[in-house]
Amino acid sequence: MNAPVKPEDFLASEHALSAVFDPDPAETDEWREAFMALVQAHGPLRARFMLNELVGLARTMRLKWKASATTAYVNTIGVDEQSPFPGDLAIEERIGALMRWNALVMVVRANKAYGELGGHIASYASAADLFEVGFNHFFNARSDGHGGDLVFFQPHSAPGVYARAYLEGRLTEADLAHYRQELSAPGVGARGLSSYPHPYLMPDFWQFPTGSMGIGPISSIYHARFMRYLQHRGLLNCEQRKVWGVFGDGEMDEPESMSALTLAAREKLDNLIWVVNCNLQRLDGPVRGNGRIIDELEQLFTGAGWNVIKLVWGSDWDELFARDAGGALVKALSETVDGQMQTFAAKDGRFNRENFFGQNAALASLVAGLSDEQIDKLKRGGHDLVKIHAAYKAAAEHRGQPTVILAHTKKGYGMGAAGQGRMTTHSHKKLDDEEVIEFRNRFNLPLSDEQASSLSFFKPSNDSPEMQYLLSRRKALGGSLPRREVACDSLVKPELSKYANFAIQADGKEMSTTMAFVRMLGNLLKDKSIGPRVVPIVADEARTFGMANLFKQVGIYSSVGQRYAPEDIGSMLSYREATDGQILEEGISEAGAIASWTAAATSYSVHGLAMLPFYIYYSMFGFQRVGDAIWAAADQRPRGFLLGATSGRTTLGGEGLQHQDGSSHLVAATIPNCKAYDPSFAGEMAIIVDAGIQQMVVDQEDWFYYVTLMNENYANPSIPHEVTSDVLKGCWLYEGWKSTEKKSTADKGRVTLLGSGAILGEVVKAAQTLAAEGFGVDVFSVTSWSELAKEGRTLEEACIAGGAEQEPFVATQLHRSQGPIIAASDYVRAVPESIRAFLPEGRRYLTLGTDGFGRSDTRNELRKFFGVDSSSIVAAAKFALK
Repeated sequence: MNAPVKPEDFLASEHALSAVFDPDPAETDEWREAFMALVQAHGPLRARFMLNELVGLARTMRLKWKASATTAYVNTIGVDEQSPFPGDLAIEERIGALMRWNALVMVVRANKAYGELGGHIASYASAADLFEVGFNHFFNARSDGHGGDLVFFQPHSAPGVYARAYLEGRLTEADLAHYRQELSAPGVGARGLSSYPHPYLMPDFWQFPTGSMGIGPISSIYHARFMRYLQHRGLLNCEQRKVWGVFGDGEMDEPESMSALTLAAREKLDNLIWVVNCNLQRLDGPVRGNGRIIDELEQLFTGAGWNVIKLVWGSDWDELFARDAGGALVKALSETVDGQMQTFAAKDGRFNRENFFGQNAALASLVAGLSDEQIDKLKRGGHDLVKIHAAYKAAAEHRGQPTVILAHTKKGYGMGAAGQGRMTTHSHKKLDDEEVIEFRNRFNLPLSDEQASSLSFFKPSNDSPEMQYLLSRRKALGGSLPRREVACDSLVKPELSKYANFAIQADGKEMSTTMAFVRMLGNLLKDKSIGPRVVPIVADEARTFGMANLFKQVGIYSSVGQRYAPEDIGSMLSYREATDGQILEEGISEAGAIASWTAAATSYSVHGLAMLPFYIYYSMFGFQRVGDAIWAAADQRPRGFLLGATSGRTTLGGEGLQHQDGSSHLVAATIPNCKAYDPSFAGEMAIIVDAGIQQMVVDQEDWFYYVTLMNENYANPSIPHEVTSDVLKGCWLYEGWKSTEKKSTADKGRVTLLGSGAILGEVVKAAQTLAAEGFGVDVFSVTSWSELAKEGRTLEEACIAGGAEQEPFVATQLHRSQGPIIAASDYVRAVPESIRAFLPEGRRYLTLGTDGFGRSDTRNELRKFFGVDSSSIVAAAKFALK
């Protein structure tokens, strides 16, 4: 015999408990009626207060109860709370249909012609209305009266954005006809359109790169926070501005999408609005076939502290819910998993009548008066302009929290049997004549059969009601979007000697390049012109890098100031947070720190305000850890410094495998607009930083710099002024080591040694040993292997294209020396190998590097193990001379 049901058996499910265990239904009704009376007599505010009181009491009594984090599977905003729709509904629906058509034509024509270009129809088909309501009523462009909203567009929906730009007159029909044909388009006078939002490729159009899933969401959060930073520091008024992000429900599985949700809530970023397009499907199938992604996301965002608005059902469901007195409809929807909901989307009205509404008599009665066609056209919330506007308006007016709108849509909406709700719809990019005609009919497009079958783009006349309306709405919101602008004031750079003379004229002083950089940074922060624009960024490592002295100097940014007295308040290096603090201390989150850096490094284009960010971090946790985020930042044309501290595989001795970087320079070399340097001396580093400031915020060129720094103290020479250009080009002849050279009368041949970063010291020791034994030695300090290789490749390509042959800079430099060349670095051998093709002919070239995994030991042991210590360099030189 089964045991009796007890309340504790249901503690894991409060819904199950309330549904099954009720020993006194009459008492339950009394409580329910009392609560309803409270609401009617004193309003919702008093009711919420009482609920909070009861929850507090329950916790005090340790009843182990907590409210469910999910609500019913219905719209958050009730019909009675819905704001009036301010636009012309009919005309906006016609405009939206035109967008859908031209977007579809772009993709289908491209693949009909070539079959290999790819592209997506279904994503935009699901998100079109979400985009259009934003374009017509909410997305502000930068204008004299508004700083402009930041809009992150779902990447697979790019064709829809191009379709709107076509109607607005920003793109031509020829441009649309060359979607994903960026190389061939200029040959016929057209503009090739990039696959996804890529500012690097379309620098006047796209503002934010979102093609790499998850990078857009986290970036939008840190852009919203950076706007608050600018506001609190008194640099820019961002009060009216919003950050909008339209993302996919499948994209929410990316760790980056979720990793900063609590930061957004903690910072009370009510300038941030996400619209998650919940079409329930990713590339291969349902996002959550056996569950409900909207429920899951509601729990997640609610728990993280966000304001959640569920936009699930369209206006034509309102009457069904109103007549659903017994709750049969809400119950059925809440019990339908997404995999089944996807099936309902793919099937027609008759199927839905029989299989959804046919589950019981109560459901069947709700649609008894509807035809199969009417059932088929019941809209999900993300396809209803009225419901979308109400959700957007509520989100824009909400205060104190970021908002997420979970918009229920159908993937491939309107594609019918060709793709709506089907497993294959994400990659569907070809339609036959019958399917195209069906699409035209579905959206009442003003196209003849011939126009539809021939996939003709359609643009109404300029004096048509649709065009007049479309243009007037964008004019009211400041102009077209997306639009990338680059106009900003140039900054005034202090003379190098004013902030870094100690490094240039080091005169043998011992210091690490990390300490030299921190001292330089402190001096830059004091400069009246450029200082306020400097943005120091760290990921919980400021004390590690000796930056604690900056805490008092400029403070750590906090949106609420400092509400506590730090335990070290009396010390010179005490922890100081402030609303106008300048340092962005991101905690243990390299993903967050690089997102902050990107926001600051692109401020010149996003805000028209040049900022100068310096993000300093363990070099191992840069390109290896957040390389995709750095690549996306490069797409956005950033201007700023990445400082890879404790760099190299042997400089951070005892930390071992995961803390020792031997490959970041290899990865950095693959990014076209990144200038990567591995300086050994403080003076070299100062010259590089000074040149970067000049290039990025004075000359306003689109580069960013990666500079590696070391934590090893050693004597630093003064850097001769005449080698400044050589330092920046990548290598210079270092003769300072000869001051301690022990000469031999023997003449055993000459050798050339190249070294960079942490290993130049070992190269110098090797040179002194060889010289003492009677070998002739020349030493070159290589500040950038990648700049040398890049210049060599550029000259090589020019020569192949028919230009005059020119000698690479590294070859010219090495002509000043003789004999075989030995190159050593603290990175994998592929780094020094990158210049092999550009060396003088007939010179033997051996490379030494730190291939393999790191180890924990002293620097001397590590360098011996990897074969980059002075003894190994001496041995390589003697071998090369044989």
